[in-house]
Amino acid sequence: MTQTIKNKPSQISLFVALELSASTWKLGFSSGGAVRVRTIDAGNIPALLDEIARARAGVETTDVLVCYEAGRDGFWIRRLLASQGIECVVVDPSSIQIDRRARRRKTDRIDVTKLCMQLMRWHGGDEGALGVAVIPSEDEEDARRRERELGCLKEERARHSARIKGLLALHGVVFSPDQRVHEELGVEDIRQWDGTPLPENLAAEVTRELQRLALTEKQVRGIEAARRSDVNANETKAAEKVTTLTRLRGVAQGSAWTLVLEAFAWRTFENRRQLAAYAGLDPTPFASGETDRGPGISKAGNARIRTMMVELAWSWLRFQPDSALSQWFNERFAEGKRTRRIGIIALARKLLIALWRYVEHGVVPDGALLKA
Repeated sequence: MTQTIKNKPSQISLFVALELSASTWKLGFSSGGAVRVRTIDAGNIPALLDEIARARAGVETTDVLVCYEAGRDGFWIRRLLASQGIECVVVDPSSIQIDRRARRRKTDRIDVTKLCMQLMRWHGGDEGALGVAVIPSEDEEDARRRERELGCLKEERARHSARIKGLLALHGVVFSPDQRVHEELGVEDIRQWDGTPLPENLAAEVTRELQRLALTEKQVRGIEAARRSDVNANETKAAEKVTTLTRLRGVAQGSAWTLVLEAFAWRTFENRRQLAAYAGLDPTPFASGETDRGPGISKAGNARIRTMMVELAWSWLRFQPDSALSQWFNERFAEGKRTRRIGIIALARKLLIALWRYVEHGVVPDGALLKA
């Protein structure tokens, strides 16, 4: 999720770090020496700009570099500062170094001081001091909202269905594991274990849950229809890449939209290692002395892509059995359920790289079949 900044702002005389919370913001200032900390109310932009202007006047410079951790506030602060002519980078929180002692001191003042010092190290050439996040444009960020909302709605639909099943199970009404609760379920026709109608309050509660389920289902269908309309119109680069991906057997439109909007539409990757690290599918070796083992993947990247790629890998085995990737998997991991569960992660990583090469360079995965 981070990038290497090739053209860093040069000759910076003032470094500013922000530690953001819901109530207050801590500001750390340094011109190369000790860090001075100030506190303002959260979201008080005039106070933020005023503090930066005062610090500028104190060191008689216009060259300022600001940083803050990526989190709840997103990227609007960076865009605001850019509109004021102030350089700002957004930092990946997982890249910030911390004290490894079991009982360590942690306050916003300590955190903003350390962040400001690491910003100076990073600007001085220590690339490992901080990981700087890649920032999408406002249009690219907004384009992801629909897919993320769809994911939330599907989770909400599953919760409503599970709650209805749970309520009815209390009275002996059992659904099969793969049976879905439909919004048109007739509550008045349901009978308890002894053949009597449902109690009044239970029937009312199930009815309300069904109404919420119906609303969620309606919104899911609306978003999916809008998604299909975009693909049919094929007027954007994202839609073109989705169309390209869905030509492969085993790749559905939903998976293609997630891949494109979360990565392929706005990110550029220099090599396969960067792509795997972005998805959190890169290995995390542990080798020290005589100890040499691989604890697994890092899981430090985009969880949406990682989860979807594991699902897509199982689909690939089913719909592309003659492809080189499927044959590689079957040769190495065919025996045993545990072995297959481990191997599917490796297949997901290889498949992600193959799909990236297909979308960006038109290289069809070896042995893969296209839809008619």
